[in-house]
Amino acid sequence: MLEDYGHLLAAAVVFLGLHMVPARASVRDRVIGAIGRRIYLAAFSLLALAALVALTMAFNHAPFGLVLWNLGELGGVIAVVVMPIAFILLVAGVSAPNPTAATADDGPPKAGPATGALRITRHPVMWALALWAVAHLLANGELRAVILFGTFTALALMGIHSIDAKTKARNPLVFQVLEAETSRWPFAAILAGRQSLGAAVREIGWVRLAVALALYAAILHLHPWAFGVYAIPTTL
Repeated sequence: MLEDYGHLLAAAVVFLGLHMVPARASVRDRVIGAIGRRIYLAAFSLLALAALVALTMAFNHAPFGLVLWNLGELGGVIAVVVMPIAFILLVAGVSAPNPTAATADDGPPKAGPATGALRITRHPVMWALALWAVAHLLANGELRAVILFGTFTALALMGIHSIDAKTKARNPLVFQVLEAETSRWPFAAILAGRQSLGAAVREIGWVRLAVALALYAAILHLHPWAFGVYAIPTTL
C-alpha cells in the first residue's frame, strides 16, 4: 500500500529536508558567505514555495486509503475551537517585529519587555502552523492526510527548536533576553507568572483580533468550496 504514496512521501521528505538542512548554522553560513544573505533568502523562499507546491500536488494525486483513526464529530469540534487561536497567533506574529525572525537585525537587543504575541510565545507563527496541523490531524485520520499534516506538524516543532538555536548563535544577548521574558511553549511564561495574558491581548489589539477572526470566518465559509469538506460539524 505504501508504494501508492511514494510520491507523497518523497515530496514530504524533500519539503522537510529543504527546511531543516539549511537550518544547520554551518551549512547556512557557508551558503550565505558564497552568495550573500539577500540572494540566499530569495532563493530559499523560491525553493520552499516550489517544494510546497510539489507536496500539495502529490497529496492531491495520492489515493484515499487506510483510515488510521476517526474521531468523528469530535475531531471537527476540536479544529473549530483551536483554529481561532491559530489565526490570532498568525496575524499577531506576522504583523509585529520578532527578534527570532530570519531577517531580524544582528544588533543588540532592544530595550523594553516582550510585547503582544511574544508574551504568549516567542514563536507565534510557528505555533499557528503547529496548531493548524495538529487540529487537522485529529480531524483527518486518513493516511494521506496524516502524511500531509504530520509533515507540517514536524516542520513547526523542528522549526521552533531550530529558530531558538539560530537566534542564540546569531545574537546570544537577544536570546538571553527573550528566554528570560518569554517561553517556547504557548502560555508557559504566563502560567509561570513572567508574563500577563491581559497585557498580551491589549497589545495585540482589537484590529489584529478582528482581522484574525474575519479570516477564520472566511475560511469556515469557503472551506467546502476550496477543500471539498465542511469545516463546521453538524453538532454545532
